[in-house]
Amino acid sequence: MSYADKIFVDMCRDILEHGTSTEGEKVRPHWEDGTPAYTIKQFGVVNRYDLSKEFPAITLRKTAIKTCTEEMLWIWQRKSNNIHDLKSTVWDEWADESGSIGKAYGYQLGVKHQYKEGMFDQVDRVIYDLKNNPFSRRIMTNIYVHQDLHEMHLYPCAYSMTFNVTQKKGHDKLTLNAILNQRSQDVLAANNWNVCQYAVLVHMLAQVCDMEVGELVHVIADAHIYDRHVPIIEELIQREQHPAPKFELNPDIKDFYQFTTDDIKVTDYITGEQVKNIPIAI
Repeated sequence: MSYADKIFVDMCRDILEHGTSTEGEKVRPHWEDGTPAYTIKQFGVVNRYDLSKEFPAITLRKTAIKTCTEEMLWIWQRKSNNIHDLKSTVWDEWADESGSIGKAYGYQLGVKHQYKEGMFDQVDRVIYDLKNNPFSRRIMTNIYVHQDLHEMHLYPCAYSMTFNVTQKKGHDKLTLNAILNQRSQDVLAANNWNVCQYAVLVHMLAQVCDMEVGELVHVIADAHIYDRHVPIIEELIQREQHPAPKFELNPDIKDFYQFTTDDIKVTDYITGEQVKNIPIAI
């Protein structure tokens, strides 16, 4: 069975059974009808996925892997902060009349910075270091830029990636590992979405840097289940589990900026029924 299912079920049960409630507190999120959106939360959740063993898509319900990859490429490859450059509608609520979400996400990754080797944005710097200084302990990105927070329509949730390269005994290629840091996460709506899109990112970077994929470690400071999501989660974690799908990238792509969602192939993805019309707190 999918190891991602086990991680998801165990995390949800731990939140429901041992988490703390924000009910009655002054909370920022609210439902469309104006009602406060309370949560049951757990602090400091750490989940580990070995990408060399399986692709971490849950099978309890389907995760739209190409759609979440499209969002990841919008941020990491196109470095855009405009929803007109994105095929999905997941960011529409936070965009202004021009389509901008402010100085957030892709905008920050596209800002160039001075290094001793020259000017790089954060993505190009990661790729440069992975190719030229792979054992550096300084290969990371950070889009939680305090000086620009007031110009972001939504503060970054998944805000930092730290990359770390190891050498497995008997392997010719190096292994690429990564830590995804997230300050806050809506477990039902976003957990496996984020896991899958950053797993795809690690696969892509490993391929263009001639490495093998290793671990993706997901650190969530505030992992929460919204009050209106509790019955959905309770039903979801009781569902039948299936083996993880097979995942492939087009092996001919050697430039990160050439990847498209057409270069992803997901097969044998058997899942439970999709959960539709999930209410989203705003």
